[in-house]
Amino acid sequence: MPEPIIQVLNVVKKYDGRTVLDGVKLDVMRGETLVILGGSGSGKSTLLRLMIGNETLDGGDILSLGKSLCHMTPNERDDYRRSIGVLFQSGALFNSMTVAENVALPLQEHTDLPDETIEIMVKIKLELVGLRTHADKMPAMLSGGMKKRAGLARAISLDPKILFYDEPSAGLDPVTSTEIDHLIMDLNDKLGVTSVVVTHEMESAFRIADRMVLLDRGKFIASGTPDEMRNSTNPIVHQFVFGLADGPLTDRRRAEGYEEDLLGSSAMNS
Repeated sequence: MPEPIIQVLNVVKKYDGRTVLDGVKLDVMRGETLVILGGSGSGKSTLLRLMIGNETLDGGDILSLGKSLCHMTPNERDDYRRSIGVLFQSGALFNSMTVAENVALPLQEHTDLPDETIEIMVKIKLELVGLRTHADKMPAMLSGGMKKRAGLARAISLDPKILFYDEPSAGLDPVTSTEIDHLIMDLNDKLGVTSVVVTHEMESAFRIADRMVLLDRGKFIASGTPDEMRNSTNPIVHQFVFGLADGPLTDRRRAEGYEEDLLGSSAMNS
């Protein structure tokens, strides 16, 4: 039976008094690819940043790799960040460095390995993402998909136990998006890592997910396998998964007083 590698325990996060995450609970199981779904403002990206340790919680706790993110010392937090990898939306490459230099940077900063060993490891990581022959190129010479691949090579440079992906398909054409999805699945198999993916791209989500979680307005709504989510009787899940124009999500927007606000303004101006 797989065990949780991450436990999100009644997590609360607020910005300027506004609650973005409201008592969220979920587990990420060791070795799985968990996809976190949700519309804009659902809190999914905030949850990812909290799992990475980039932001502090206002309530609850997150246990990752057996340790509380709330109670880590600065040294423990540094160790934790070395044990995870993150692929940001843009790839977040340093434009003044070649692809190889970008991938080598974490190894140079966080290990005492000799340059010859680092060079070999960089080639291995670039080969895993199909970029070994592009090692000497600058980021400006790369396509969007190649930048994502280079960012992923850097994310796996320290052999992380967990990989976090922030909208990995964002801004990519359908063919390149599919290539990135297959790369995510391939790396999970080859490296044996656990992956947490934040996305609203449903086709991509169903392709890569072992399990899915849906957030809405900062609250946990449902979780399940792709088939379970497709067959869910929860009306919010059903509308989001199938991208329907009618349902509780759009009903809620219509009920937020827009028509009354317009009519009220007209009446005041008449």
